[in-house]
Amino acid sequence: QLQASGGGSVQAGGSLRLSCAVSIPTFSYYAMGWFRQAPGKERKFVASIDWTGASTNYADSVKGRFTISRDNAANTVYLQMNSLKPEDTATYYCASARSRRAGARPYEYNHWGQGTLVTVSS
Repeated sequence: QLQASGGGSVQAGGSLRLSCAVSIPTFSYYAMGWFRQAPGKERKFVASIDWTGASTNYADSVKGRFTISRDNAANTVYLQMNSLKPEDTATYYCASARSRRAGARPYEYNHWGQGTLVTVSS
């Protein structure tokens, strides 16, 4: 129901744009989020966006570099990642929230995509 894409390998300082196509019929009614998980580490919050797209939240580690957005007409959420760093290397997951606004806690989300791998080399 959630298909993430756009991952790949990039050098430090580069950019990538992740997309998450959502087939849930009520997509536009719910907040969306991006999380990431590095090898051997726990899944961590990256960014979230409310149902209208007007309100966003970011982890401190990505503020000013990443931008989350959504296109409700296209049932898609995006994560624009600029100034990438090696520590951004992880599998990135998109998730659909249980309500119209959501934050950093995984339990706020009830649908998860399969993940897309981002590798940043120094």
